[in-house]
Amino acid sequence: MKLYFAPNACSLSPHIVLRELGLPFELVRVNNKTKQTSEGRSFLDVNPKGYVAALVLDNGEVLTEGPAILQYLADLKPEARLAPANGTWERVRLQEMLNFVTSEVHAGCSPLFSSDIPENVKDIIKEKFYKRLDSLDATLSCQEYLLGEFGVADAYLYTVLSWLPHFSIDIKRWKALARFMDRIGARPTVRAALAAEDATPFV
Repeated sequence: MKLYFAPNACSLSPHIVLRELGLPFELVRVNNKTKQTSEGRSFLDVNPKGYVAALVLDNGEVLTEGPAILQYLADLKPEARLAPANGTWERVRLQEMLNFVTSEVHAGCSPLFSSDIPENVKDIIKEKFYKRLDSLDATLSCQEYLLGEFGVADAYLYTVLSWLPHFSIDIKRWKALARFMDRIGARPTVRAALAAEDATPFV
């Protein structure tokens, strides 16, 4: 498999999961501005949508969209228990959480990256975003991980929350979320993923 990634992007979450599962894969770096890859080809030839992550399977199929990639990977090695089995109520709960992270947390903070949005508008976006963080903080005040034990949703949330310093948002405002970030950040697979992405040559 090949994982197309860009540093500090949502592609970190499937990268973490690949390492948690111990699956063989190749990292391919994407320049988000030029859309060139470290292979010397256009990323648009891989994913016409133009954004990471993209997972190219050994049979040539290309899978995009983080929640789909995360669940696909977890199902390759169910004994690792990174996702409940398909068809179970617990799997529906995972899908519920992944949808919340992708639509309310990831999409909720993405506009803050834009330099075209006025600061007063960003303040309004932040206020709504803070309510989503309040909800997550309440959940993680009662348990260490989003669904009770470490899984793919935690890798995704960790990735998105790692962007908060770019928005001048202090995670320490949410005590349970701050502990969560420390806990996930200490995992050997997370440290290995971050180090590997830093070591992959620029495009």
